[in-house]
Amino acid sequence: MTAALKADVDRRAAALFAAIDDYEEAAFIAEIDALAGELPEDDGDRLFHQACARDSWGHSDLAVPLYARALELGSLTGENRRRAVIQMSSSMRNVGRAQEALANLVAEQENGKDHLSDALDCTIALCLSTLGRDREGLSLVMTALARHLPRYNRSMANYARLLGE
Repeated sequence: MTAALKADVDRRAAALFAAIDDYEEAAFIAEIDALAGELPEDDGDRLFHQACARDSWGHSDLAVPLYARALELGSLTGENRRRAVIQMSSSMRNVGRAQEALANLVAEQENGKDHLSDALDCTIALCLSTLGRDREGLSLVMTALARHLPRYNRSMANYARLLGE
């Protein structure tokens, strides 16, 4: 199997997800499963796409094991690995495993910053809120948001810092 095939599957999966609202649940999951089926059975990206499809329709309980297996295989490519950690952790929070999810996300922060870092922080904030640590979560969200504001960046970053103290 080539990297080109994985990239093609990723591209076509992204197009399907962009049109998700045009599908009924069963049809969408079947489309993703068929697309993912072009990859070998033990391929992390295959399981990742299948997990995403279930997750997108609110089936966190079905998605978590697929994400976990995809990560366990160690064969996820590109940003799919980081997305799998974020999305699995969000789903874990949904099924009552917020503390474990938070630990996964905090460990993922050690892998550096990228274009998904704000999503990572927002998911951490959700876990913190679920665990009764709302101020700490709000601080993270405000810090992430402050970088994108057209004005008041410094003020909002300072307010976020004070919330976290």
